Amino acid sequence: MTVYVDADACPVVRIVEKVSKEFGVSVCLLCDTNHVLTSDCSEVVIVGAGADAVDIALINRCKAGDIVVTQDYGVAALALGKKALAIHQSGKVFTDDNIGGLLMDRHLAKKSRMSKSKHHMKGPKKRTKDDDVRFENSFRELLRINN
Repeated sequence: MTVYVDADACPVVRIVEKVSKEFGVSVCLLCDTNHVLTSDCSEVVIVGAGADAVDIALINRCKAGDIVVTQDYGVAALALGKKALAIHQSGKVFTDDNIGGLLMDRHLAKKSRMSKSKHHMKGPKKRTKDDDVRFENSFRELLRINN
């Protein structure tokens, strides 16, 4: 099992590394040339900048039984299709039961944004320590069940 992290601007990279090390699971961080990362304990794969370059590289690498950490519902859906597991940086575990609704919500939100050309919607709320705790607990449980 390998944990693949869609690491461009991912706030939980260090948590993933810490917990994966405890479980003896390898980690691969994927980022593009605009978000170059370094790590002492994970493989770092840098792909060319471009729309979805990291997403494509991640999906090409992952296989059944791996874990994918991503905030992108499309990447999560593709990972699930390969029988990998997927978790959001919020700690929400993606499943075959919830991914369809999440993709639909994403589609509807995009349509809404496109129709409101002069009105700007608020971005995501600031990440808190509770968010990190929630992610770590969910990630530990995912590893515990599947390791």
